[in-house]
Amino acid sequence: MSSPARPQDAQSWLADYTAHHPEDVLRLPGPVHADGDLTAVAESLARAGRTPLVHAPGLRGGGADVPVITNVFASRERIARLLGVALGELHAEFARRVAAAVPPRLVQEGPVLERVRSGQQLDLGTLPLLTHFASDKGPYITSGVVVAVDPDTGVGNLSFHRATPAGRDRLALSLHSRGDLWRLLRRYEKRGQPMPVAMVIGGHPLFLLAAAGRVPEQVDERALAGGLLGEPLDVVRTPVHGIEVPAHAEFVLEGTIDALAEAEEGPFGEFSGYSSGRSTRNELRVQTLLSRASPMLVSILGGRSADHLTLGRLGREADAVRALRERFPQLRAVHWPSSGTHFHAYIAVEQLRQGEARQIALALLSWDPYLKTVVAVDADVDVTSDDAVLWAMAVHVQPARDVFVIDELPGNALDPSSDPQGTASRMVIDATRRQPFEASPIVVSEQARTRAAALLAEAGRS
Repeated sequence: MSSPARPQDAQSWLADYTAHHPEDVLRLPGPVHADGDLTAVAESLARAGRTPLVHAPGLRGGGADVPVITNVFASRERIARLLGVALGELHAEFARRVAAAVPPRLVQEGPVLERVRSGQQLDLGTLPLLTHFASDKGPYITSGVVVAVDPDTGVGNLSFHRATPAGRDRLALSLHSRGDLWRLLRRYEKRGQPMPVAMVIGGHPLFLLAAAGRVPEQVDERALAGGLLGEPLDVVRTPVHGIEVPAHAEFVLEGTIDALAEAEEGPFGEFSGYSSGRSTRNELRVQTLLSRASPMLVSILGGRSADHLTLGRLGREADAVRALRERFPQLRAVHWPSSGTHFHAYIAVEQLRQGEARQIALALLSWDPYLKTVVAVDADVDVTSDDAVLWAMAVHVQPARDVFVIDELPGNALDPSSDPQGTASRMVIDATRRQPFEASPIVVSEQARTRAAALLAEAGRS
């Protein structure tokens, strides 16, 4: 079996990234406490407008003293570097690699098999776990990628689910998104069987991006990981159920989810900025704990962090932008602002006729089930700036004419304004200039800008 062209583990990637971009890695001077320290560090950095990768050399009070990295996905520039492209090419490159998906490559050995614990040796209390917020039920796994296999087709599925220990060998987790894993669980339930699963904790960042991707149910996200990596994802089989998991993962928990078994779960600080107790309260009964001999914890920050939001968004964004641009060449830019969590998007449109911006906004609303509001602006408005979009709304919108709402649609159960099932309304705000538009934009001359730059430079020296 040939060796991989490049390392597929988080530790090798961290070492390489730190060597090439030391200015983008904040290495903390000593161990951090598992109870909220990394969340507080990242929050302070975000207030200062900084989004470095955060690397702590150790962990106190979290079950195991291991190195920890977090905030990996807080910077879109860093994700673009992962894919080897400029920031402006991020969506297109992501979509290109998704289209080049390649099936995983089965190997017999891998670092994740260096330590295998089961039976009385298995204790989830030995896992390095973080408590993110004071309002959380307790320590949470936030980077856990659940791997399951469709019992009818054999196609694998990857998905993120928050989880917290409920005993020595039990995890409580929520499938509140009611996505593919929820549907797979229903299929096993009809067969009268528990669903075999494996939870991967810590993998190469491109594997984590693949797990957050948006692909049809018949596509195995492990193949998507291969497309993002540019080579097959090396996988090994778990000891009990033979589930194919990344050979270079840091930790893997193998076990089953029984549709009839429940465990208390929540509250947890979610992307809405609120502590959410909405949960399906599923139980994962762990049978085997696999890990590297010297593992590292890869943690995803919770709440409204850019780390959490961007990881969850990027695959959906790339998919939506690709599809919309194929149908609507007038679309110039799309942006999901962090200020809107997952619920707002801005689009810039170069309209050839009145109403095209509204049509594209409606298409995006139907494409992305998380969205509640789409704001359409003209192509010369910077959609990456909340200030610019709010200005366009202030001077171009007449609410009775330019705002329209569709009610009683499926939304997201973690939206605190929705009902418990996530039923929501959706809104389009057309903030494009209605033609004919009588006002002209104000202009500052280039000569004045040049003189101002010289004056400011001189004032700064005085």
